[in-house]
Amino acid sequence: MAGTRQRIMDSSAELFRRQGYAGTGIKQIAAMASAPFGSLYHFFPGGKEQLGQEVIRWSGDLYLQLFVMIALQAPDPATAIGDFFAGAAETLRETDYADACPIATVALEVASTNEPMREATADVFASWIDAASAYFAAAGIAEDAARELAFSILCLLEGAFIFSRAMRSTEPLELAGASAVAAVRSAMVSLP
Repeated sequence: MAGTRQRIMDSSAELFRRQGYAGTGIKQIAAMASAPFGSLYHFFPGGKEQLGQEVIRWSGDLYLQLFVMIALQAPDPATAIGDFFAGAAETLRETDYADACPIATVALEVASTNEPMREATADVFASWIDAASAYFAAAGIAEDAARELAFSILCLLEGAFIFSRAMRSTEPLELAGASAVAAVRSAMVSLP
């Protein structure tokens, strides 16, 4: 069984993903984690904001590791991107559209009201862009084009999450995934 600190992190990540940062209360986190209320402040003396920053960075790293795992199993970058979008759509369907990207969910609600949380989400997005850029560059795409492709794909993904949740349909993710795969294939065809 996970320790108290990890249960608090896991519970916070799930609640932030489903109902956002502002919509999640400290007592709700402690209850879901089966943790004494005071333990939250023991592990996160900076309170909800410290917890939020740590959860965002930790969740962001988990999502990056998920992409790496998918990419390692795929025969090429286009397949990896297609598989990632398909997995995101499947997760949305399985969770009745509740589990989307926790980073985007929090970024949308706090970017202009909470600077430490904005910085945490920006750091995660930057790490994803850097990792995707390096992945595409390793596949032979020029660095500038690789970075542009990384931005485009992440914008497609995050935008599709918003549309899919609002519309309760995976069609946006499916269409965005097809566009992302086409962009990767086009970049790969352009290789010398």
